[in-house]
Parts: sequence; structure tokens; C-alpha cells
Amino acid sequence: MTTTTSESVTIASVTIEVADPSAARRFYTTAFGLDDLVHLYASDAPTTGFRGFTMSLIVGQPSTVNNLIDSAINAGATILKPVEKSMWGVGGVVQAPDGTIWKVATSAKKDTGAATRRFDQIVLLLGAENVSTSKRFYVDRGLAVGKSFGSYVDFAMPSSPVKLGLYKRRALAKDAGVAPEGTGSSRLIIGSDAGPFTDPDGFTWGTAN
Repeated sequence: MTTTTSESVTIASVTIEVADPSAARRFYTTAFGLDDLVHLYASDAPTTGFRGFTMSLIVGQPSTVNNLIDSAINAGATILKPVEKSMWGVGGVVQAPDGTIWKVATSAKKDTGAATRRFDQIVLLLGAENVSTSKRFYVDRGLAVGKSFGSYVDFAMPSSPVKLGLYKRRALAKDAGVAPEGTGSSRLIIGSDAGPFTDPDGFTWGTAN
């Protein structure tokens, strides 16, 4: 495992390309209470199957996982994995009406307070065909590795509003509960102070607004 502590890159927001931005905004506001961190852009870019990335909301306790997953389903999301315990904690996965896959998870096994809808972190996981190649690409552009083991890389971004990780594409799809196959646009643009560029897996980075 590799660990470093330096940091030079932050992700200010992610832009999700959707067919109907107004409907998508209603969903994200109702389901998760998201505002400035997720931007929406009208697009009909062709895409089929798994788009190669997932978004995660990291929360403080299991009841919050249940609250947010239930809220997303009531707002129109499709359940991909029901909330359940694992060796890592508690989590569930849904697919938003626009097709984006969202995981809500906590490392806590038990509640320690009243149920809330508050999330502590938002994490973008990119599926990489070759994790080592993508890791080197990002390090060359100023991102510092926080943790790296096997098919997973977590970048050290303590002050970044959106955290970033890499995961082997097939493993990421399995974790999300979908088939790994997919073609076309990811419908994702990452806004940061590191872009613009396109990474080895086709993910587009732009300048943060």
C-alpha cells in the first residue's frame, strides 16, 4: 500500500450531462439535497450500458443511508442494490432517472444518534481499464496518492469538495450491481484546477467554474 499526504488538486464540482436538466435538478434536490457540487448540462450524447463511473455519498450512520436511499427511490431512482451490511459497513446503490449510479454508504455498523439526511463526503469513483496506467497519468498531473492497493486508488484531496478514486472497471460495475459493458459517452465532466484534459479511460476534465 502507498500513502502520501501532499495535495495540490481539488475538484470543485462534477457536471452530469442529462436529457432534461430541470427534471434532473428536481431529482437531485429532492433525493439528496445536492446543490452546487453537481451541475447539470443538457445533452443527448449517445451512451449504452455502464458509463464507467459512480458517485457516492458517505454518511455518518446506517439510518442516514436508509433515509437517502428511500428518498431517492421516492424521487424516481431505481434500486440496484438494497441497503445491507457488509464487512466495510452499510450501503445501498440506486440509479438516478438520468442514468447516473449513486451509492450511499457508511463505515458505521450502528446508529449513534437521530436519523438525518446529512452526508459528510461526496466521492467520484472512475472505472479504469488499467489502474496503474491511470494512476500514473493522474500523478503526472499533480494529484497525490493517498492510498493505493490492488485495483483501487484513493487520491489525497482533504480540502476538495469532491473526492476522487480509481477502481478497476469490472470491480466498480460489480460493486454497483450492473454489468461492466458499456459504450459511448460517460456524460460526465469533472471541474477542477487541474484541467482541461482527457484521461486514459476517456473521462473529460474541464476548468472549474
